[in-house]
Amino acid sequence: MPVEWPGEGHRRPKRSWVTYSVRRHLSAWLEQEAESATADFGRYRVLDIGCGKKPYYPYLAAASEYVGVDVDIDNPMADLLGPVEDLPVEDNSFEVVLCTQVLEHASDPDRAVSELYRVTAPGGRVLASTHGVQVYHPAPADHWRWTHSGLELLFNRNGDWESVSVRPAGGIATCLTALTGIYVDLLFRRAHLPPVGRGLVWLLNTIGSGLDRRIPELRATRPGSIFLNYHVVAEKPS
Repeated sequence: MPVEWPGEGHRRPKRSWVTYSVRRHLSAWLEQEAESATADFGRYRVLDIGCGKKPYYPYLAAASEYVGVDVDIDNPMADLLGPVEDLPVEDNSFEVVLCTQVLEHASDPDRAVSELYRVTAPGGRVLASTHGVQVYHPAPADHWRWTHSGLELLFNRNGDWESVSVRPAGGIATCLTALTGIYVDLLFRRAHLPPVGRGLVWLLNTIGSGLDRRIPELRATRPGSIFLNYHVVAEKPS
């Protein structure tokens, strides 16, 4: 593995970025899950769906095989081309399947999750993330947002999973300050004052994460809650 692997901004985002709240939690979660995969599987194979620059490869470098699939024909990091709804790999092929920030762009989420189940090896697991709420961001399309119960339903009706766990990334304060930060950043960019915008985004992100750490109720999935992102662990029976 090169000393400097692409995607450092995904693994260690700056607090002044509008993407900080999603990426910070996602990076920490995947780093922890990678340690669990190494402990549980020893040698294992990874499929990274919507791989982009494979920013999380350094966490999973212990894998015996790391395969990236993407829809972008101009992505030199992709080993295979194909959408999440029709993955060009064999059944039961990978112990760890990554699907980060892809489901919101899928044209058919049910078929997508069925494909995740199909390609996961017996005893393997899917690590997926997607939005609870977020601004519209077509890349090239943007179709879906979920609640924790909606994601549980989506996975459980599209695979005979042994277990499905859905947890919010961050809490209510993180969600509200992150969404506010997007528009603060946009406002000050249009005013040709981006440094001011970055400073305010840093402050908003600091306040949001601080409140969520100190007030457990802000992290609870209950009526009235609102979350920026969710992390899903779906385990396939052995």
